[in-house]
Amino acid sequence: MHTKLLAAVVLFLAGIASALATPHIQHWTSPSGARVYFVENHDLPMLDLTVTFAAGSSFDVAEKSGLAGLTHRMLDLGAEGLSEDDIGRNLADIGAQFGKNFDADRAGVSLRTLSSTAERVQALDILARVLQHPLFKEDVLTREKTRLIAGLKEDETKPERIAEKAFSKAVFGTHSYGLPSSGEVATVENIQRPDIETFYRTHYLAKTAVVAIMGDVTRAEAEAIAQNLTAQLPQGVEAAQIAPVTMQIKANEQRIIHPATQSHILMGAPGLARKDPDYFPLYVGNHILGGGGFVSRLMHEIREKRGLAYSVYSYFIPMKLPGAYQIGLQTKKNQADEALQLVRATLREFIDKGVTKKELQASKQNIIGGFPLRIDSNKKIVDYLSVIGFYELPLTYLDDFVGNVDRVTIEQIRAAYKRRVNPDAMATVIVGAPETPNPGNEGAVQ
Repeated sequence: MHTKLLAAVVLFLAGIASALATPHIQHWTSPSGARVYFVENHDLPMLDLTVTFAAGSSFDVAEKSGLAGLTHRMLDLGAEGLSEDDIGRNLADIGAQFGKNFDADRAGVSLRTLSSTAERVQALDILARVLQHPLFKEDVLTREKTRLIAGLKEDETKPERIAEKAFSKAVFGTHSYGLPSSGEVATVENIQRPDIETFYRTHYLAKTAVVAIMGDVTRAEAEAIAQNLTAQLPQGVEAAQIAPVTMQIKANEQRIIHPATQSHILMGAPGLARKDPDYFPLYVGNHILGGGGFVSRLMHEIREKRGLAYSVYSYFIPMKLPGAYQIGLQTKKNQADEALQLVRATLREFIDKGVTKKELQASKQNIIGGFPLRIDSNKKIVDYLSVIGFYELPLTYLDDFVGNVDRVTIEQIRAAYKRRVNPDAMATVIVGAPETPNPGNEGAVQ
């Protein structure tokens, strides 16, 4: 009976793999030097696009952390011939929308508009001015700094924000991946308009731009759009690469006193880069350990069996360089040490003994079965195009995804975790920690 069930699962996965239709990605380099990724689709009269730059918070320096984020924030707050009110009003008049994405690696601006000529031309003209001729007006910068600083001061009272900030610093030390993406109150106060302009001219370059286009335009129209959006971007020299991440860290634990009723616990270490060869074994393995929601091991041990937390999770954050591997939960203060010890024991057992055949099959079925939902809208596809382009992943990334998941073995997961996750060399942060640690945590750093 068990054999028949596994055979049925294998046939189910094979059926999905063969039946799934992934978008056809076209790629070229624009005369401006920008790399373009395009999927032509005329099912809806819509156009989605994103322009992304290597301009994330990892390009900040400690004394002016927050500069990358503030530059990105200022882009659509005034451009050549347009005030920020003009930008918002003109977009609303044609039903178009701007969006933004920002992390340690990337800074991007996205547009969704109707594909009909009048609306599309107007929306693209606004985007072209925002990207290529931002104003960075002094009075707007002063206002935005005031808003940002007010938000940072509020964050200093929130246990989840305190934990995130302390965790990043504990995992990455002085590396720029450890800098807070929004900066600190003191560093934001130091940022002046010339800093913004210099950062823009250094990092918003035509030659490093990635243009992702999805929707109701032809290849020729897409080529013209990409060129018009990037031809007048700065033509400077590409910024130096950021320093390598130190993969092995010393075990450390910070117990931060906070009046919150719950303890916020984060635990982890540097994990993997986007193009890491261990990506899929670690991805599938993490789904079993803590990424699969209610069916994950951590959830079973911490919540289902012992009721120590409502939620517990783990995930890798794949970046240009290795991003963080993170396990997190919230629990009552008087249960924090018990929950933390159980998380550590579950992780150690997972690494030592690996996963079962049943867990692996269930995880593959869940991931592969849910894959069509990852690409069921233009917005999701254009986001994938942006990731594929920025990280220079294969154009067949989406075609290969199901097969790459399906080929992961028990041995690959165990070997990858043993290579990449050391439970004896992890950072732990507890905000709202019990004031008296139990005997198992007597050596904790406070």
